[in-house]
Amino acid sequence: MQYDRIDARILEIVQKNNRLTSEVIGELAGLSATACQRRLKRLRSEGIIEADVSIVSPKAVGNPIQMLVLATLERERSDIIDRFKKAIKSSVEVVNGFYVTGDADFVLYITAPTMEDYEQFTRRFFYKNAEVKAVKTMVIIDRVKVGFAVPIETPPEA
Repeated sequence: MQYDRIDARILEIVQKNNRLTSEVIGELAGLSATACQRRLKRLRSEGIIEADVSIVSPKAVGNPIQMLVLATLERERSDIIDRFKKAIKSSVEVVNGFYVTGDADFVLYITAPTMEDYEQFTRRFFYKNAEVKAVKTMVIIDRVKVGFAVPIETPPEA
């Protein structure tokens, strides 16, 4: 996947606000709206832009309880890991899931309406799964920074 300096500028712009029109993005990046649309289409088709999303307040939609959960599996076998990944993807309570190195195998960001709902989720998702060895929950007190923006490396000019 290759991108140039103009693509890098477009990526910086859409990470801050993906609701801008192609005209506005193009103007900020020094392109016509049509050229901007072509580049955005290519960036999406090549998987450089994975998704266009809105960040929703969990509290505003009835899920004020937020947790980071460290989950450790009994064994590191590919079939066990694949099943757990599938369970993560199919769970609406799990907002983000990461397969990681270190003390745990997975880090999950989970929301729930109440602590009672979270307890029911843990019983169903973790405790009834014999392949889960340990779970450590950290309740989030405050979302200090929220987003998906990644730093964009600007390629050198050719």
